Amino acid sequence: MRNLAPSLYRQRLLIEGFYKIDVDKKVLKDYFETITKLLKLRMYGEPTIFSPAGAGKKKNQGYDAFVPLIDSGISVYVWTHAKFFSGILYTCKGFDEKKAIAATKKFFQIDTAEVKSF
Repeated sequence: MRNLAPSLYRQRLLIEGFYKIDVDKKVLKDYFETITKLLKLRMYGEPTIFSPAGAGKKKNQGYDAFVPLIDSGISVYVWTHAKFFSGILYTCKGFDEKKAIAATKKFFQIDTAEVKSF
């Protein structure tokens, strides 16, 4: 990927995997609090968490969640039927990717994760 804005610092990390816990809105709020505290990222608003509540295909049901950070944001997408997690940390401040991956895997009880940093 070509860096179109080299003067603007951006760190992006995509984490995906199949999880073993039960996920609801409270769990997602807890994750945002856990990961931001660990990585020393600052939330400036409450997480926004949506669930289509039956609209669309059953296999795609789950949650779309976002928390705004002083230093950008974190988005999470959860497929509850498949128990699949996809999250992206997007910041204008550096963070420890190994900590982010390990904490996410531990929180959601993900055995094997696919990750991409860009």
